[in-house]
Amino acid sequence: AYLMQLNEAKHIGDFSAPEKLLEAFKKTQQQQGSNVMLSDKKINTEILYNKYDVLKNLFSWYMYAGTLMFILLIIQIFKYKSKPVNIGIKLFRFVIIGLFLLHTAALITRWYISGHAPWSDAYESMIYVAWATMFFGLGFGRKSDLTIAATAFVTSMILMVAHWNWMDPAIANLQPVLNSYWLMIHVAVIVMSYGPFTLGLILGLTSLFLMIFTTQKNKEKMLLSIKELTIINEMALTVGLILLTIGNFLGGMWANESWGRYWGWDPKETWALISIMIYAFVIHMRLVPGLRGRYGFNLMSILAYASILFTYLGVNFYLSGLHSYQSGQQIASLNIIAITLSIVAIIAILAYRKYVKYYKK
Repeated sequence: AYLMQLNEAKHIGDFSAPEKLLEAFKKTQQQQGSNVMLSDKKINTEILYNKYDVLKNLFSWYMYAGTLMFILLIIQIFKYKSKPVNIGIKLFRFVIIGLFLLHTAALITRWYISGHAPWSDAYESMIYVAWATMFFGLGFGRKSDLTIAATAFVTSMILMVAHWNWMDPAIANLQPVLNSYWLMIHVAVIVMSYGPFTLGLILGLTSLFLMIFTTQKNKEKMLLSIKELTIINEMALTVGLILLTIGNFLGGMWANESWGRYWGWDPKETWALISIMIYAFVIHMRLVPGLRGRYGFNLMSILAYASILFTYLGVNFYLSGLHSYQSGQQIASLNIIAITLSIVAIIAILAYRKYVKYYKK
């Protein structure tokens, strides 16, 4: 009836009749479905949220701020310290903190609109991992500008991946299995652990790059920066391991409530356990003769991240199980994996040559 009136109104140029009918529809919805309809406040908030699309824009803002700050820090390390460079570094530090607060506000807004915690699907968990990475980067980097710059850059990369076309940013209802208070507890803790592990990845890469660009002239300055990043890296991985372990135990409690057993060797459960064992080994490498050293630790913090990637994304897309809500889809081809491993291998070889030359005793 509405479409017929709309078509007729188009020909006569008078839209008053379809507008009255539309208003009647609206009143009926409000009377009959007020308990499930969104309030005007939530609707207006969602319109603003979609209009400004802060989370998508944060990708470029984080990238610009992190890259420019990193360039200034490299100038400071390789060349000299100057007042303009120091002021620029401090300015970008405050800019990144401001972006993090904006990131936090966007997550809270999404939580308010949806009515559930913003880590219930692939897109939401990705923007939450980005938030957790920046959170721990700022926390551990209070006295390390290099850490903050590197974290801002990797946070921008996570947000970029979150907005690729294979992830849906639409705010939707929860899947029935996720409609539980455990979403607030188990998922929040275990996904937050990916933040420190991601921080460890970027700090490990940064340390290897510093080794690659070490020369006889700057080796003392480089050593100080490598020591600083390695210490922060170890702290980050330790916090990540604690969170992942706690999250796994909490997951067992949710599994018992949902499926009647604490542990069933589901692919997600199994790979979470594998990740725990791998990172426990990485953290304890310093206690094993022959495995000690900053080079080995930083390299392993990069390689170990593969277990997190597979636990987080690989299980969902490649394996079937109770956690595999999107199984059957592919997000990375073997070619991409091979290229990534080749790049890491080249970086590792170049860094090892310089490490042996200047730092290994």
